[in-house]
Amino acid sequence: MTDRGTRRWSALPGLVSQAPPRALIVVGAVVTILGVLIITRPLTSLVLLGVYVGASAVISGVVELVSRHRSPAWWTRIFAIVWIVAGILVLVWLGSSLNVLPTVLAILLLVSGVAAVGDALIPTTSGEPLRASQRVLSAVWGGAQVVFGILSLTWPDVTVLVVAVVFGVRTLVFGATLLVRGIVLLRSRPDRGGRPLPARRPHPRAVDAGRYALSLLLVLTTAGGWFLNGWLEDGAPVVDAFYDPPATLPSGHGELIRTSAYGGTIPPGATVTRILYSTTDAHGQPLAASALVIVPEEEIQLTPHPVVLWNHGTTGVARGCAPSLTDSAATKWAIPGLDTAIAHGWMVVAPDYAGQGTPGVFPYLIGQGEARSALDAVVAAEKLPHVWASDDVVVWGHSQGGHAALWASRVAKKYTPDLNVLGTAALAPAGDPLALARDLTAGFASPELTVLTAWVLVPYSETYPDVRLADYVSPGTRAIVRELAQRCPSEPALMVSVLAALGISEHQTLYIGDLTAGNLGRRLGQNTAMGTWTTPLLIQWGADDEVIPTSQQVAYVKRLCEAGNDVDWVEYPVTHHQDILQPSSQALSKLLDWTGGLFAHRGAPASRCG
Repeated sequence: MTDRGTRRWSALPGLVSQAPPRALIVVGAVVTILGVLIITRPLTSLVLLGVYVGASAVISGVVELVSRHRSPAWWTRIFAIVWIVAGILVLVWLGSSLNVLPTVLAILLLVSGVAAVGDALIPTTSGEPLRASQRVLSAVWGGAQVVFGILSLTWPDVTVLVVAVVFGVRTLVFGATLLVRGIVLLRSRPDRGGRPLPARRPHPRAVDAGRYALSLLLVLTTAGGWFLNGWLEDGAPVVDAFYDPPATLPSGHGELIRTSAYGGTIPPGATVTRILYSTTDAHGQPLAASALVIVPEEEIQLTPHPVVLWNHGTTGVARGCAPSLTDSAATKWAIPGLDTAIAHGWMVVAPDYAGQGTPGVFPYLIGQGEARSALDAVVAAEKLPHVWASDDVVVWGHSQGGHAALWASRVAKKYTPDLNVLGTAALAPAGDPLALARDLTAGFASPELTVLTAWVLVPYSETYPDVRLADYVSPGTRAIVRELAQRCPSEPALMVSVLAALGISEHQTLYIGDLTAGNLGRRLGQNTAMGTWTTPLLIQWGADDEVIPTSQQVAYVKRLCEAGNDVDWVEYPVTHHQDILQPSSQALSKLLDWTGGLFAHRGAPASRCG
């Protein structure tokens, strides 16, 4: 392109336009190789990308200030200064600026876009008339940059990857252009007779047609990007106003703040209510949390409802990942044995945990935070009008929820002494986060591990001041890790973030150091669900669990027994991690019978320890 908006994108063409042909060929070859490297290894060239962007921005701004333009001087000077400041920001603080590079690139796109649109609309001062095709191309090019600048601010995790490729293509095209220009100039040098070789100029109509075709391509590309952005946003969960806590929370924890009808699927013979209640985080600071309360419908209720406290497994750590936001959170597919529990007259309380639905830090595998959110949900649910609930509670949980369940029953006597916790059933629990981290990081990197590590790292860094992302995340990739923690498994945008994370090659890994050592390893060890329970435990898992190895469950049960606990445990053959809580799972009959015996006070279940 020869438009002013395009030349602002890089000032290098203006600097080399007067160079000797052989110099153009050499520079063109070098720049072409640089473009290929950036395209093929975009995120391994973050520093190189930062240098290229910063230097190009500074040079572009300087050239804008000293060059003659067809645009008014004030117009070009404003944008020139913005480019110089942005370039200096990237170059001077290169190490830290890699984390703000997406924002800088987005701003440069916006500035360049506005400048290109201005060149198309504002009358020239040089007296050189613009053809209609030039104005159209300049306006479309500017509009495309503005749109992609806005999208870049929306998707900071993929901006570096996308812009790296864009800059790589831009660099490759620029290098090829220099090569062609150098070859053409070299061939057009005077022959031995002193006569220059004739140079062919394209017909103006052909040039116009090319500009219009390129404009159409830019419009289609921009529209596609905008459509993709809309599709990804539509796939994200919507957190409604119910989950916004009041400015002042009630004093104390377990206080009911508000209730609302649940809009998803309602199980037969029950009512489902959303509740917002007060709780505390791992450090005892007050915050709000949400939960679903499932109450059996009985014509005549003769006894209070025993309570099953259900702790769900991993659904993500972002606010929009709350199960109560989905339509199927109160079905037998989400809560094991739910229909049977309702038929037995048991009330089921299913917390989201703090930070899901409500604002705050989600306590992912952080025992105290999980436990308090869960126990306070029961305390608040018992305060619902027209609900007669017993103080008898049996705690259930799966995977991460198994970890939460074990911690909840462990701290219940001190944190919620009015609740009578009778026992804890954990399905495929992540009881030992440190051991799990060691097993996972010992294998090959995978998309699942990449996401799971971000889900652990970000909440831990936001909960514990001594756990710093900079100690475990490669320079310049913290934005990618934080964005991974803002995605839920159910939304298509997660794949975009995963692709950005996987774009990092083996020479620049996303995570650095030993994730099980240092302060992170110490905090993971502190959150192991270990100690002595005064109530019985039921641990069940599948022999084919692909998430938590069977050997780890066996070792965990052994440690529980050595600590003097009463543990019943079962391993089911040909059962994967999610299979164990599905309606067809063999584990459900054991779970329901074991729980029914506790509610009936038939004596302590048999322990397999010893």
